[in-house]
Amino acid sequence: MKNLRYKIAAGLALFIGAMSAIVGSMVLLGLYVPDYPVLQWMLVYNVTAGVLSLVVSILIWQKHHQMIRASILIAASHTVILSLMFTVFREVIVFECIRAMMFRIVIWSLIIILSSKKIKR
Repeated sequence: MKNLRYKIAAGLALFIGAMSAIVGSMVLLGLYVPDYPVLQWMLVYNVTAGVLSLVVSILIWQKHHQMIRASILIAASHTVILSLMFTVFREVIVFECIRAMMFRIVIWSLIIILSSKKIKR
């Protein structure tokens, strides 16, 4: 039962990472065209963050000692991008992108909480 929180955290990281990597790649490759304008750099960021999230999901599953740092790094990078959306790019960012980034931040915050308990050996 005590390992359940790590499995949930790893599953969330896997889900959010796969979702970002797959959907972002589909848009980059032209297989899916959203009905709102997208920024190329934002797509590249989302795919990269998605792939890194998949790596972090493995770290969490294995209870690697770097799992918290990696999770915080991803959550922090999403927070920086969200702040850029509200400041520098507020005229060109659509609500769907803001909502997606806020969703990622909430999920990564939950992942950090679930995986930050001291691991007993």
